[in-house]
Amino acid sequence: MPRRHVRVTGAPEAPLRAALGALRTELGVPVSFPAEVLAEAGRPPRLPSYDATDIPLFTIDPPTSDDLDQAMHLSRREGGGYRVRYAIADVAAFVAPGGALDAEAHRRVMTLYFPDGKIPVHPPRLSEGSASLLPDQTCPAVLWTIDLDADGRTQSTGVRRALVRSRAKLDYAHVQRQIDAGTAEEPLALLKDIGALREGLEIERGGISLNVPEQEIVEKDGTYELVHRAPLPAEGWNAQVSLLTGMAAADLMLAHGDGVLRTLPAAPDGAVGRLRRTALALHVDWPHHVSYAQLVRSLDPHRPNHAAFLQECTTLLRGAGYTVFRDGALPEVTAHAAVAAPYAHCTAPLRRLVDRYSSEICLAAAAGEPSPEWVLEALDALPKEMAEGSRRAGTVERECVDIVEAALLKDRVGDLFEACVVDVQEHEPTVGTVQLESPAVFARIVGGTTRLPLGERLRVRLTQADPGTAKVQFAPA
Repeated sequence: MPRRHVRVTGAPEAPLRAALGALRTELGVPVSFPAEVLAEAGRPPRLPSYDATDIPLFTIDPPTSDDLDQAMHLSRREGGGYRVRYAIADVAAFVAPGGALDAEAHRRVMTLYFPDGKIPVHPPRLSEGSASLLPDQTCPAVLWTIDLDADGRTQSTGVRRALVRSRAKLDYAHVQRQIDAGTAEEPLALLKDIGALREGLEIERGGISLNVPEQEIVEKDGTYELVHRAPLPAEGWNAQVSLLTGMAAADLMLAHGDGVLRTLPAAPDGAVGRLRRTALALHVDWPHHVSYAQLVRSLDPHRPNHAAFLQECTTLLRGAGYTVFRDGALPEVTAHAAVAAPYAHCTAPLRRLVDRYSSEICLAAAAGEPSPEWVLEALDALPKEMAEGSRRAGTVERECVDIVEAALLKDRVGDLFEACVVDVQEHEPTVGTVQLESPAVFARIVGGTTRLPLGERLRVRLTQADPGTAKVQFAPA
């Protein structure tokens, strides 16, 4: 996929790192861990009796990642179909309920990613060491075994604690090259087969995956770049295995009567109608017989009007949250509208608090046992804790991108740029958002006297770029 790499000029120590440091202070982000938390993180884990170290698992993550939550092994089943074995880091084997490490995880909730480092939920000694599914390290895991038929549909699900050992740490680009070249061994080559089947089932059930190019901050040679990156197909196939496990977890919890689901209500009345009007304004062909999900999959994010429409489509995905239930009293909304099925977060316990609790309930359900008391006692508070953690993580992501954009453009105030209008405020159509062709920047545009042309190209002038305030602003030229 084509990428646009943009260098952030100037030494990162000033003013970029100062602005990032100020952001940490403003958000009250905890930088270090208390001594008692570090002490608990160094204690040996509770080890399961079942040994699954003979399964040649592998991980697929960004190349610099060391907090490896998931490892997989894919195989064909005799008589047809597939077997997915998916190991999830068993954080509960290391964290004692009610202890200092547990309390600190509830305070942090989610790992926060800054351009100059991350603020993890758990001490690195645990999250990047003893609990991580690093290659050639034997460690406890929650091991899922999901059997699929030849069409990729789930036939049976099992989950238990196990000792596992990953054999290889792979990254997406390496995986994509091997699969494209036909040199991948079968357990890896099957990622494409199973991923494609699951993508087809997602279409069938009306699920939606928005292929919006991501804006990423990457470090290079002591400075930072902003990159617009279209995800590789291998990332989508890998995501389908995670989704498969999350859906299996939701089904287990619903049958068990206790759980915490990741839910998203259906779009409110009129939302799709508004998108149809936006499609018309953007010259996106949307025949009446074509569903929203079908249309989204047909769009090319490299076409300016399609990219603008995809940005508008994200409005239908707002409102996701966590829904708790217990004692068989199932909630009114159990599905995640974008997944088009019940779904639970369970595959990233090193980086997200709620996943530890989902795993424990699923283990109890699979064993036919009641959910642990320490899990039930914490359930009711989880939605609020996760909402606050998600809000903080979203703020960090937005503010960091704003700071890097401002640092990148601080010496170019007054310059002209080619841009595409990707958003226009409904009640103030002279205000909106533009995406620059180069560098890879999204920013606010104000100051015009006529309605902004949604989805069309526009020459703009940079009027503000201040890393200290993390503000970049343009005006029509």
